[in-house]
This record gives sequence, C-alpha cells and structure tokens, in this order.
Amino acid sequence: MLSVIIPTLNAEAGLADLLDALLAPAVPGVEVLLVDGGSTDATLDIAAARGVKVIASEAGRGRQLALGAHEALGPWLLFLHADSQLPEAWPEVISRFIANDDNVERAGYFALGFKDVSGSATRVALLANWRAKTWGLPYGDQGLLIHRTLYDAVGGYSAKLAWMEDVEMARRIGPMRLVRLPATIKTSAIKYQTGGWWAKPMKNLVCLALYLAGAPQGWIARMQR
Repeated sequence: MLSVIIPTLNAEAGLADLLDALLAPAVPGVEVLLVDGGSTDATLDIAAARGVKVIASEAGRGRQLALGAHEALGPWLLFLHADSQLPEAWPEVISRFIANDDNVERAGYFALGFKDVSGSATRVALLANWRAKTWGLPYGDQGLLIHRTLYDAVGGYSAKLAWMEDVEMARRIGPMRLVRLPATIKTSAIKYQTGGWWAKPMKNLVCLALYLAGAPQGWIARMQR
C-alpha cells in the first residue's frame, strides 16, 4: 500500500485535480490522507466529495506531515503539496521505484516544474533542480517518496517546525540516499507571480541561509510573509 499525505490550509485551488489523479484506478491500494490545519475555504468539501480521509491538525506543515505519517497505514509514504500536479505517468514511476528492494534505504523526489510556461518559470525550475541535485536539498513541492523504515530511522518530520521542515528532512536523509525520479511534478506559480520571479527565490535563499545558521523559526516566518 502507498499512503499519500497532503497537508492543507485553504488549499482549494488545484486540490481537486490532485485528488482525482491519486484516486484514479491506475494504482491499487493507494491511501490518501489530507491533514488539514483549519481550512475555511472549500478544501474540506473537495475532500469529502471524493471520500478522502481528513485529519484535523493545528496549522504548521511539519506538524501536519508528522501527524499524517503517524496515521498512515502503508509501508510506503508519499508526501505532496496540495497545489501539485502529478505527471501522467506517476503510477508507473512510483511503482518502479517501490519494486526495487534497494530503494527501501533511499528516498525519491520529482524534478520540479511550474504550471506556467514563461521563461521566468523555466529559470526558477532549473535552479531548483540544480539545488536539489547538487546540494541534496529537494524542497517539499518536489514531493518525497520514502519507505516507513527509512522515515522512522531518520526521525521523520519534526512537528516543531512550521518552516524548512522539508530541508531538515532532506538533510537527515542525506544526499547519497536521495534519488530524483524520472518525471516532473508541477507546482503552482502563484507565489512567484505575486512575490516576483526574482524576489521570491532570493527570499527563499535568505530563509535557507537563516535556517542553516540556526536562526529562530520566527525570523524565517517573518521573511516568508
């Protein structure tokens, strides 16, 4: 069984398409868990209409991911952001990774793309994929596929982190155990369209530097606002 964990907070945009892709009959035994941090939009209605299990949580992505992993039944865990668009071949890509017994000791992530065809989107995606490959730091919008054995061995997601939980998890796993899956996942470009295709990546880089320097979570939260 594959358990898919999706943290949400007012995530109605794009959620229906993601859930419909996950619930298609291409891969049997897929469990979808939506861990909601208090949505007031149509997020819960979208989940209910599809019979998706919803787990109520305090807001905070690290807390939500950790809770979802705790409640999941499957030996394989796939963590996704709610605004993600899976590649059409995702069932085959996931199945091939899971079928390789060696991958019990590895974790997979997708190449990153955007739901935007502009040159700016292509540039940011290229930089993100370079960062993931060179530094061993895929972000959460690239997804994470991991066996529970490895997830537990590295300590899982930290419920204390509202920001940079994905970076901490990648560092715990380590670059030698991270494998890029041969497919691209697309994420919403809204944050970059509103925050700026140059300014938003620079802000993300500053947040990463603050995290690596051991800065308090409050500092990082203020930068993200």
